Amino acid sequence: MSQQPFIRPILPADTHALRHAVLWPDKPISYVQLAEDEDGQHFGAFIEDELVSVISMFIDDAGEARFRKFATATSWQGKGIGSKLLDYTIAAAAKTGTASIWCDARTSALPFYLRFGMEVEGEVFHKGGVPYLKLSRTLP
Repeated sequence: MSQQPFIRPILPADTHALRHAVLWPDKPISYVQLAEDEDGQHFGAFIEDELVSVISMFIDDAGEARFRKFATATSWQGKGIGSKLLDYTIAAAAKTGTASIWCDARTSALPFYLRFGMEVEGEVFHKGGVPYLKLSRTLP
């Protein structure tokens, strides 16, 4: 990758267009808006002024972190930007003192998540006709 992303917190609304374009382009944009968005922490990876990857993290009352709606613009996939954003999010979760982090991941992305120490929990399930797995890992 020739350019390094700049990662910073963003507003929930800043995530919606990229979530929609990458994850669920055939659904209405409301499909990617979460009721709990206002309670989460949202991070964006930028190349120059372009938002190219987004992720949202939520910490529940039990102190467990979950990331959701992780999306990288198609033209920027495979260039290490999503990896840097996920590393940033895992570190942000660890700083809060949470013991673990988890997500529901598309099965097609399983090799990507395994590189981050995520482990499969349970069986395949479906959301919107897409197969998913629950993945988790402990935090330092």
